[in-house]
Amino acid sequence: MLLDEQGRPCGSAPKAEVHHSSTPLHLAFSCWVFDAQGRTLLTRRSALKRTWPGAWTNSFCGHPAPGERIEAAVHRRARDELGTRVSQPTVALPTFRYRAVMRDGTVENELCPVYVAELLMAPTPDPAEVADLRWVPFADLPATVACDPSAYSPWMQEQLAALIGARWLQA
Repeated sequence: MLLDEQGRPCGSAPKAEVHHSSTPLHLAFSCWVFDAQGRTLLTRRSALKRTWPGAWTNSFCGHPAPGERIEAAVHRRARDELGTRVSQPTVALPTFRYRAVMRDGTVENELCPVYVAELLMAPTPDPAEVADLRWVPFADLPATVACDPSAYSPWMQEQLAALIGARWLQA
């Protein structure tokens, strides 16, 4: 779903046609999956991904389909990307927005509410989406990212800072 500068719907376009050097603002979401030990699931994006291939990032992201509620899209992407189910997602950062530019000029420009959820079953990721995954104690994540920020997606880094700043999750 394409959005105007105030975040209001103003059209739609296929995902494959949206990410380029002048990407319009569009609706997306991110989800951070946690376990009972306070760890978060990080995923390394497949080399086949259009944006930030090979980068480590939060558990999963996606775009709601036209007319799809974001919470339903979170559940759909958990299945499609990670081959798993998650608990009912809770919105942690409802108005998160970011813009990032890759070295090749491709732009991400998203209003991207951030959700948290718990994993309900072991993941079996789709290799076209996820190259690797690992559990990291959330409290260790700021230091882990600081060691090599270039290894992590820009939205994950911004979301991490915002989650900590909002005291939604304690690092």
